[in-house]
Amino acid sequence: MSGAKRAFDVLVSSGLLLALSPLMLAVALAVRLSSPGPLLFRQERVGLHGQPFRIRKFRTMRVGDGSGPQVTASGDQRITRVGHVLRRYKLDELPQLLDVLTGSMSLVGPRPEVPRYMQHYAPQVRAQILSVRPGITDNAAIAFRNEEQLLAGADDVERTYVDVIMPIKQQYYLDYVHRHSVAGDVMILARTFWALVGPQARTT
Repeated sequence: MSGAKRAFDVLVSSGLLLALSPLMLAVALAVRLSSPGPLLFRQERVGLHGQPFRIRKFRTMRVGDGSGPQVTASGDQRITRVGHVLRRYKLDELPQLLDVLTGSMSLVGPRPEVPRYMQHYAPQVRAQILSVRPGITDNAAIAFRNEEQLLAGADDVERTYVDVIMPIKQQYYLDYVHRHSVAGDVMILARTFWALVGPQARTT
């Protein structure tokens, strides 16, 4: 199954990069004009079998403002105006299609955590989650597509993420590890697209 999944990832990510290249160029221009700094945000994440890699995202924060938690809430002053739009529609995630092509990620799989948060999982749970490539999307990403809004009212954003949100994500991740298939990935990709463009996306 892993061979079929990898072939699916390469085929679809290549097609998406080609089809979405005009949009990605427009986003790149908007990021470049919005604030000084690099086009891409690179950050270490934990990948397959615990191997670290540097994820790619369009930069949505001001350069030099690396203070604060490694999760963000709606209204975070570190985020640029363009960054707020990119995050709402998940456009900042598009460069991860390159991470899929290089083999660091999959289209569908548990979202890759920073080492700091991955350590909160029990060792046996961490091993299971890291037995598959991390993904751009999964059922947890769909369920928590408005995570920044959920965290906006928290007194301690980081503690709420670790104590409340991560345990729920863990169950989604383990379910994916035990049940994943190419057909299931297709369904998750379809649900992700609908979550971003469907009627519910325009009311949140």
